[in-house]
Amino acid sequence: MVKYDIAKKFNLSGEIDSITPYGEGHINDTFLVTIKNSSAQYILQRLNTKIFSNYRGLMDNIQKVTSVLYNIVQSQGGDVDRECMRLIPTLDGKSYYTSGSDCWRVYLFVKDTVVYQVIDSPDVFENTGEAFGKFIARLDGFDANTLCEVIPNFHNTVDRYNKFLTAIEQNKSNRAQFVKEEIDFVKKRADKLSVIVDALNSKQIPLRVTHNDTKINNVLIDRTSGKAICIIDLDTIMPGSLLYDFGDSIRSGCNTALEDEKDLSLVDFDINLYEAYCRGFLRGIGEKITDKELEMLHIGAIIITLECGIRFLTDYLDGDVYFKTQYADHNLVRCHTQFKLVEKMESQSQQMLAIARKCKNNI
Repeated sequence: MVKYDIAKKFNLSGEIDSITPYGEGHINDTFLVTIKNSSAQYILQRLNTKIFSNYRGLMDNIQKVTSVLYNIVQSQGGDVDRECMRLIPTLDGKSYYTSGSDCWRVYLFVKDTVVYQVIDSPDVFENTGEAFGKFIARLDGFDANTLCEVIPNFHNTVDRYNKFLTAIEQNKSNRAQFVKEEIDFVKKRADKLSVIVDALNSKQIPLRVTHNDTKINNVLIDRTSGKAICIIDLDTIMPGSLLYDFGDSIRSGCNTALEDEKDLSLVDFDINLYEAYCRGFLRGIGEKITDKELEMLHIGAIIITLECGIRFLTDYLDGDVYFKTQYADHNLVRCHTQFKLVEKMESQSQQMLAIARKCKNNI
C-alpha cells in the first residue's frame, strides 16, 4: 500500500486504478499509475538516494529545465504533453515528496511511444541524434551555472586522470604491475584529456545544459511515425559541454561489439552510424552549434571514450569498488574494449571531422 499512499500525495487527475512496475531501469524504482475511468497515466518513481544523495539539487535541476522546455515547446506550437517531460506537483505544489530517506516524484506518462535498447538501423540512430541536438538547441541561452553538479566532476577528464594516477600509486588491488601496457596507453594520451576542460575554461566553447546519459534508450520514439519526440531520464542534467553528450552517444552507439566483448577483433568503429548520428544531431541543433564545437565533435567522441576506459581501468586498480562486475577481470575487459575503440576513432579522426563539416553544410 505504500506506493498508493505515496501516489495520492500528488496532484493526479482522478482515483488510482492500478500501480504496476514499469520499464527496465536499474537505478530508480519505476511504476506505471493508471486512473479509474480515464485515459490518464503517470510514471511514479522512487529515486535511488544512495546514488543521488543530493536529490534536492537534482529535482531543482529537473524542475528548472522542464519548465523552460515546456514554455519553449509551447511557443513553437509543439505538444507539451509529448515533447517534454512533465513533472506533476504534489498536493502542496512541490516537485517531489519525501518519506523517510525516500524521494518520490511523478511524471505525466508519454503515450504511444517506444524505447529502443539497441540500434537496429541508421535511421533510428539519426532520429536519436536529432532529438539530442534539438534538446540542446532548445536550452541554448539557459544559464547552466544555475544548475547544481549532481555528480561533481563527472566529465572533468583532468580530474579523472588525476584519480587514475592516484589509483596507480596506491595500487590497492596489487594489479598495477600486470597492466603496464594499459597504463602506458593512457599516459601517452594525457595531453588530450584537458582539451575540452581547457576550451570551457577559456570560453572557446560555451557552457551548456548537458544530459550526461545520452544512450538510445533515453529517447522516446513515436510508435506510428518512428520519429524521436522526447528526451527522458533527466537525473544527470548538469552544466557541461555538448561535446560530452555527443561523444557519449558516439561511444555507446558506434561500437560494433558489446561493451565487455573479450574478442577485440569484433570491436570496430562504425563510421556509417557516426555519419547518421552527425546528420541528425546537426539537423536538430541547427545554428545553435558554434564553429569551434563543430570542429571538436570528433575530439569529443575520442576523449569521452578514452575517459570511459580510464574509469574502468581506475576501478580495476582500486579493486572493483564502483562498477558491478561478474568476474575478476571484468573491468579490464571493459577497459580493453574502450581503448580499442579509441584507436579505431583516432585512425579515422580526419574522416570524422570531414563528415561533421559535410553534414553541417547539408542542413
